[in-house]
Amino acid sequence: MNNIHPTNIIADSAKIGNNVTIGAYNVIEQDVVIGDNVTIGNFNTIGQYTEIDDECNIFHNSSIGVVPQDKKFGGEKTKLIVGKRTVIREFVTLNRGTSATGATVIGDDVLIMTGVHVAHDCIIGNNVILVNLVALGGHVEVDDWSILGGASTVHQFCKIGKHVMLAANSKIVQDVPPYILAGKHPLRYAGINALGLSRRGFSKEDRTVIKKAYRYYFRSELNPSISLKKIKEEFQDNAHVNGIIDFIEKSDRGII
Repeated sequence: MNNIHPTNIIADSAKIGNNVTIGAYNVIEQDVVIGDNVTIGNFNTIGQYTEIDDECNIFHNSSIGVVPQDKKFGGEKTKLIVGKRTVIREFVTLNRGTSATGATVIGDDVLIMTGVHVAHDCIIGNNVILVNLVALGGHVEVDDWSILGGASTVHQFCKIGKHVMLAANSKIVQDVPPYILAGKHPLRYAGINALGLSRRGFSKEDRTVIKKAYRYYFRSELNPSISLKKIKEEFQDNAHVNGIIDFIEKSDRGII
């Protein structure tokens, strides 16, 4: 049974699931889809074509799935898609996609803290944490299990690999490869995310291999292309290192 406060304005074409709780003074626009067991607080706007999956918890005063802040946007039918069990705290802005990709996508079990901005066409993986006041430019990609420290800003089209932890107030203008810690100004490698990897079940052997590979790439006197070749030669049998190599080779903006 749903519990929906009478002060809400909900479009006739919106689809509301089962066991949904919606507080006071929310606006839910046309063609919104809200899954089962979702909780929505007060004073939120959920924009047209937004899809919110089951068991999400949206707190108060946020703009979810509103039109992108892109002067090229011409009113195309684009979406914001939010995965299961994602938590969206207060004063968050999540923009829907543009015609470039069609959607902004946020994965399952994501925690989006107060004051975060996610721009158009971003792709956020599963189990990501965006700490207070993080701002993502358009087309940013953040892979699974990464944590972005408070007030960090990410330039358009940057990619952040999986299991990354970034310090607060980081300025990201290039791609950040997986499994690492990064901080300072300008942003730089600060070791592997050993504790996070241990918690995620990475073996000691895998953590050691990842650390050795990054030591070649970031801490040796070899130039990046030669160090990458050496990593391939020495660690080619490790799937995690192969993922690192693939990330680096596909980078468009360069590596931090």
